[in-house]
Amino acid sequence: MELSLTTRAVGRHTVLAVGGEIDVYTAPQLRAELIRLADAGYAHIVVDMERVDFLDSTGLGVLVGALKRARAAGGSVELACSQPKILKIFNVTGLEKVFGIHPSVEAAVAAG
Repeated sequence: MELSLTTRAVGRHTVLAVGGEIDVYTAPQLRAELIRLADAGYAHIVVDMERVDFLDSTGLGVLVGALKRARAAGGSVELACSQPKILKIFNVTGLEKVFGIHPSVEAAVAAG
């Protein structure tokens, strides 16, 4: 399955809307886009995961790497997701304590 990635500005944040499956095959594409955004100076990123159908450990690793890069540069990565199946993955792994996870892009922007 393909991964769709689109970006837009919301205030001082860059929203990266992700659609499809984030797995071992598509995670490199997501990683490349997150690195591109960071290298371009976008310090505050919201990853909109509302259209993500599947997330595996490779995808989680990409998100954790983006969070580490952002924090090291004084930035942030917030997640927007209200899907129970995706939220369960963050809860099971304990990553809900690491990421700011919000029910909408608007809530993520307001928090960050």
